[in-house]
Amino acid sequence: MHQNVIDTVSEMTAALERGDVDTVMSFYVDDAVVSFEPGSPVRGAEQLRAGFAAFAALKPHFRYDNGHEVMISGDIAVHIAPWTMNGTAADGTAIAESGLSVATLRHQVDDSWKIALDNPFGARLVP
Repeated sequence: MHQNVIDTVSEMTAALERGDVDTVMSFYVDDAVVSFEPGSPVRGAEQLRAGFAAFAALKPHFRYDNGHEVMISGDIAVHIAPWTMNGTAADGTAIAESGLSVATLRHQVDDSWKIALDNPFGARLVP
């Protein structure tokens, strides 16, 4: 099951890199909460779709060079992984960012995992 959680995150990331926002959305539960900016979580399909479209517009390339940590209890999993991302802003400026992804996933009746909480800025603590 640990590998299934990692595969879910990896497949969602690959869809984001391709700019396939519909597929990205399919990896999230209907009431998912995502932080597209540190400390500013959003919810709702429209806000999530807009956030993912903005990320996809950067033509991002993500790497998880330091591996993944997965913990599972029943139908809940936590995925933790440091990431780096390179992309290009609309004006052609190169973008390089990094962070610590902390995501909570729910096991589904079809045996898949879907992301319920997604914070790619998990290393940032609220003061």
